[in-house]
Amino acid sequence: MHSSGEKQRIDYPILAITLLSVLYNCILAYINHNIMHLTVTPVVLCESTAMLLSVAYILKKGIYEEDLPLFLYLLFTLIMTIYVTVLNHITFIDQFRNVLIVFCFAGIGGWANERTMRLAFFIGCLCVFAGLVCEVVSTPFYVSLFGPGEYFENTRGIKQASFNNTGLFANALGFEGRFSFGLINHRSSSIFLEQVSLANFCGVIVIYLLSFWPKLGFIEKALCIATIVLILLTNDTRTMLIFSFISIFGYFLFPKIPKAFDLVLMPMLILVGFFVHYMKPNETGDNFTGRIGLTITKMLDLDVNAVLGLEVSRITEFADSGYVYLIYGSTIFGLIMFWLFICLFPAGESPAQRRCAHSLSLFIFLNMMIGGTAIFSMKIAGLLWLLVGYMRFSENPRSTQEHLEDVASSKVPG
Repeated sequence: MHSSGEKQRIDYPILAITLLSVLYNCILAYINHNIMHLTVTPVVLCESTAMLLSVAYILKKGIYEEDLPLFLYLLFTLIMTIYVTVLNHITFIDQFRNVLIVFCFAGIGGWANERTMRLAFFIGCLCVFAGLVCEVVSTPFYVSLFGPGEYFENTRGIKQASFNNTGLFANALGFEGRFSFGLINHRSSSIFLEQVSLANFCGVIVIYLLSFWPKLGFIEKALCIATIVLILLTNDTRTMLIFSFISIFGYFLFPKIPKAFDLVLMPMLILVGFFVHYMKPNETGDNFTGRIGLTITKMLDLDVNAVLGLEVSRITEFADSGYVYLIYGSTIFGLIMFWLFICLFPAGESPAQRRCAHSLSLFIFLNMMIGGTAIFSMKIAGLLWLLVGYMRFSENPRSTQEHLEDVASSKVPG
């Protein structure tokens, strides 16, 4: 990996924070299965450490005018969290945690340089690919390393199903009739230990390739493409298969589309969802149209109390419907602010920035139509928002500005 001009220094704090967000689950799972049983506490500590280090890094760099969108969105979410908590008499901080992850990683991403970004993605992708190869070649060996089912039982309280004697996370087993290429007999999980995060990681790598393609070396491109292809062949993810296929054409089309188009993308996808639902109103299975139908049905069931965030106690019913989940957890105003932030925060000046912005909107809004809030999981959201934060300043990197200012201040006048 190389960059033009003077060789950039690796920003080790950013690299360490990012890799912690990607790897902490598999590290804890190895400890849980092979050394000592863990509880949810180490999981919380790892996530908290990553976020605290990120906030400390951001504050050390200083707060600037261009950081206001991130701070204002976090402040708005905090106000909504207090509002929902007070009116429901239930402490519900999930959405604040989700937005805090966005704030932390987009914040440090704004200060990252290209070399650090590429190294973070290279190491993260290499670890995921290695874990995936291990899982495909010998699932028993993979289970002996991580014990996914046991890990989620001990740290998340998700009991292992009686029919599951594989040691895998039960949700990764799939079922008869599930879309599959048949390469392995379950849905792959790699170092994430569950199938949904691995599927979403595929989407994050696609966005990275769209944003960085001309700058990447052969080995980086080969590793990313091999990881994407292997995930698509083993994870049985219809959404990311569609997203990856669109993105191939998007590489050429996205730079020609105005950034403002993203504002109509979410309403357009929801309208398409309503059309699909009314064409097949009884479709409820675990297929693409069935998942869309489930989301639209729950949207139609929304009432005034739900829209105003007065029924947060029901939110667990909507874990598979992202838009409805956001409304129940942060009111309709929370959904509107989320929509505006996703569309307006990324930069859209250069072709690479527009590729990043358009693919980010498509990835998130499509995901929320057929799934829940897995896109907020730190395991994949860390890398994703690091990338978005970096791309926001990619045409005039803050790390370069800071370096030039340091050099100028160190010069002896004369």
